[in-house]
Amino acid sequence: MLFMSKDIGVDLGTSNVLIYQQGRGIVLREPAVVAMDKNTGRVLQVGAAARNMLGRTPGHVTAVHPLTDGAISDYELTAKMLTEMIKRITKGAIVKPRMIVSIPSGVTEVEERAVIQAAMEAGARRVYLIEEVRAAALGAQIDMDRAEGHMVVDIGGGTTDIGVLTMNEVAYSASLKVAGMTFDEAIIRFVRKNLGIAIGENTAEEIKLTIGCVKPRPNLQSMRVTGRDIRTGLAKDFEITSDHVLEALRRPVRQIVEKVVDVMDCVTPELAADVTKNGVVLTGGSSQLWGMDQLIAERLNTECILADDADSCVAYGCGRALSWMNHMTEGPINIARQRKMKDY
Repeated sequence: MLFMSKDIGVDLGTSNVLIYQQGRGIVLREPAVVAMDKNTGRVLQVGAAARNMLGRTPGHVTAVHPLTDGAISDYELTAKMLTEMIKRITKGAIVKPRMIVSIPSGVTEVEERAVIQAAMEAGARRVYLIEEVRAAALGAQIDMDRAEGHMVVDIGGGTTDIGVLTMNEVAYSASLKVAGMTFDEAIIRFVRKNLGIAIGENTAEEIKLTIGCVKPRPNLQSMRVTGRDIRTGLAKDFEITSDHVLEALRRPVRQIVEKVVDVMDCVTPELAADVTKNGVVLTGGSSQLWGMDQLIAERLNTECILADDADSCVAYGCGRALSWMNHMTEGPINIARQRKMKDY
């Protein structure tokens, strides 16, 4: 008997990979991390198991993010990671699935082709690409059928994608390589410089998720974590407050807000007026930082709404786009070439 694979949508993020399977919803949510043996090149673990190895591996084992700033930095590891993840949800299937993969607005045609090739190698029968802002808007269930502008700001792990959409198409989009992982790095630098403590990626992310904020909180929050004292080299417990995190994130958050303002400056006056009337929708895991919606709302002088299940919007959008697959063009969508032709 021939077992058909159901079509799947993939949110291929720098921090996490989410896979949506037709008829089942989101079936996989794993960190985009691969642990491999440098001596043999063998992949040891992918996903959460590999993420737990970050900073804890022996010399011959390395745990890495195969995607950087929303683009594939290690093609071979990305293909192996996707292969392992897709195997988990297509067991017993003989016919390979068709696949829709989300990509940031700032990718080049070469990077688009790398994503397609990695997906084909991982077991896709056909591959279709969709811009992250479009997928995020679909996942947030924004009504884009009419000739009316809507702005989506998707703050993920490696990139922030900003887009203005109308009539189910992207009228203007921009991508910034400042997002969740940049926030983690900023916290690591701040703690090292101001508190004299070295911490790792996992600790920085825990701090960000627990007490992170981009505006002063009404009540100061704090947490105790363990790091390595730079002077003695010994483990040391220390307390970090929400005000510390606010100071650490001030610069990268300002870059995101200014990029949102730049996008408003580039669209037509009619679309800008629509965005002001309809408000801004925030998606992506890092958009959930306390005060992010308030900060953007104040800067644009309009309403800013955090989407329900913000970190899954792109994956749900890829899932909704599966019904359009027969009308989509297979292969690269040439975002870079389109931008050049439009002179932006």
